[in-house]
Amino acid sequence: MKKLYALLLLLIVTLGVLSGCGGNAEDQTNETPVAEEKEEAVQKESVFPVAITDALKNEVVIEKKPERIVSLIPSNTEIAYELGLDEEIVGVNDNDNYPEAVFEIEKVGGLEINIEKIISLEPNLVLAHESTASSTEAGLQQLRDSGIAVLIVNDAQNIDEVYETIVMIGEATGEKANAETIVADMKAKIDDIATRAKEIEVGEQKTVFVEVSPAPEIYSVGVNTFMNEMLQMINAKNVTTDEGWVKIDPEAVIERNPDVIITTHGYYTGDPISEVVNRDGWQDITAVKNERIVDVHSDIVTRTGPRIAQGVEELAKAVYPEIFDK
Repeated sequence: MKKLYALLLLLIVTLGVLSGCGGNAEDQTNETPVAEEKEEAVQKESVFPVAITDALKNEVVIEKKPERIVSLIPSNTEIAYELGLDEEIVGVNDNDNYPEAVFEIEKVGGLEINIEKIISLEPNLVLAHESTASSTEAGLQQLRDSGIAVLIVNDAQNIDEVYETIVMIGEATGEKANAETIVADMKAKIDDIATRAKEIEVGEQKTVFVEVSPAPEIYSVGVNTFMNEMLQMINAKNVTTDEGWVKIDPEAVIERNPDVIITTHGYYTGDPISEVVNRDGWQDITAVKNERIVDVHSDIVTRTGPRIAQGVEELAKAVYPEIFDK
């Protein structure tokens, strides 16, 4: 009897220990996602501190994942939002207009930045830009002296540099993997457009005039510009052959007789199509006669951010609607 009693006691104790250690199957299942989330958070934190060489060759050290971010230019803001940093963004440029959430965020100035306002927002990271770095140099140094990490983002001159910019901001904010996914998606979209455009035969290529500002001082984009690269991608010919952003004589546009006219200032100037149609002498231009004047939103074809892939698509639809607008 004593042996039997001892065996029963051992069995009860053993079962109790197993029950206490293991729990039931449902408890184990519920604990697994929590553990995975903790591990993922640790992995994200582990990339910091990170050292990044910015557009001016400064080494910027970011000690930990930024919890409060100020963006000084709209393209940086769009990238940050695309990276999912909605909660971290606490200050934006006065000219930011996308996404809608920016209208609820504190504004920190336009071309002239409000240093005191930025400091009061207590950011861990300020996303500046190469294009305005010289004009804001003293203010940016004041931010650095206040212990704020300032990253001067490259002024992208082509689409490959846009990709690099997105990855740079992704790395600085602990979202590098997310940034690489965004870039891969953009490349896939643009590559698909370029592949379809290659099917357009040489004799079927359209000539295009791009108008970035209206009369009386008409400006267009020539070679070695961002938009010229986009026109090349969709297999269209730019009639503006000068280099850079150039002021152009209205008579020159009449002489070059483009098949398509693209305006990019409608969002800011009102009704560009009517204005183009009613210009003296332009009624005989092929694009005007065939009603091939299209206004494309400036932001999606000029801002060097994630929407640039959409911009390429909109240009393709405007120039070759029979192929791309289906």
